[in-house]
This record gives sequence, C-alpha cells and structure tokens, in this order.
Amino acid sequence: MKSALILLTFVVSFICVTYCKDLIVGTSFNHRLVWQEKAEYSAIPFKKRVKEHFFSDPGQQIIKGIIARDLDHTDAIASITAGGVGQSYANIKLKSERGSGLNYQLEIYV
Repeated sequence: MKSALILLTFVVSFICVTYCKDLIVGTSFNHRLVWQEKAEYSAIPFKKRVKEHFFSDPGQQIIKGIIARDLDHTDAIASITAGGVGQSYANIKLKSERGSGLNYQLEIYV
C-alpha cells in the first residue's frame, strides 16, 4: 500500500512538472503575500521575449514561496536566477517561446 502511494505521488509530480509551465517554489500556505506583479509583454515576430523581475525585501524577511503563473498557458519558461526561497531577494527570469508574448502573474510570500 505504501509503495503504491509513493508511486502515485511520483507519477503525479512527474506529470505536473512535465505539463505545467507555472513556477511554484516553496509554499504560499499560511504565509503573507508581500509582492505581486503582472508581467505582460507583447509579442515580437520571430523573437523570444526575455524579461527579468527583481524583488528585494527592505525588511530582510525570508522568502517562503514564489509563484509565477502563466496566464496564457503558453510554452514560456519562468526560472529563478538569483536568491529565492530562504533568501530576502529573488530574481525571476521570464522567457517566451519564439514569436509569443509574456503574460505572467508573479507572487512572493514571506
């Protein structure tokens, strides 16, 4: 029974990682939202849009969770290039697919 539950958890996690383009690191459960920003950039034909968003907490509070939701459900990629969970700052890089724009909702929880 235990091994079946572990296998099911692994399969669900793999499917989510494979098909979900949202970035979810850490947790937002029972934590306070301190930063929210909508990153919306129009498409440029034959080009990839690459944008970076930087967050730094002046109170030096530790980040507990970061969520970057792709509102258009495209093949764009969000990644953390500096800081992140366990730090008081984060740099989030957004990269669109070729010829598409970006439409992300960025949230940081402490």
